[in-house]
Amino acid sequence: MLSDCPLVGFVSTTDTARARQFYVDTLGLSLVEETPYACVLDANGTQLRITTVDAVVAAPYTVLGWTVPDVAATVRALIAAGVATLRYEGMEQDWLGVWASPSGARVAWFRDPDGNILSVTQL
Repeated sequence: MLSDCPLVGFVSTTDTARARQFYVDTLGLSLVEETPYACVLDANGTQLRITTVDAVVAAPYTVLGWTVPDVAATVRALIAAGVATLRYEGMEQDWLGVWASPSGARVAWFRDPDGNILSVTQL
């Protein structure tokens, strides 16, 4: 029923200006429009709506992720932009915070300014 319909991603914020700065200036997504209710971004053809809420309840798991061609280069760029990678107890992560999954994918996690967990993955 929905296989031919575009996906829209959602993430919440308590501070739209701060979130817009992070997602546009730090992560490089393109601003499509800003309304009193949401900041709409283009994430390589997928619409990402950053909705403004009174309080964000950050999930303890990844809510958004990107597939990248070179996870180490991407993580280095994130770190240079002031973004810290997350470390998880019991997971062997390299000095950049990258974990090698049993499938061979390499993954790193980080938080947005509202505490939402985001990831980058090299397949």
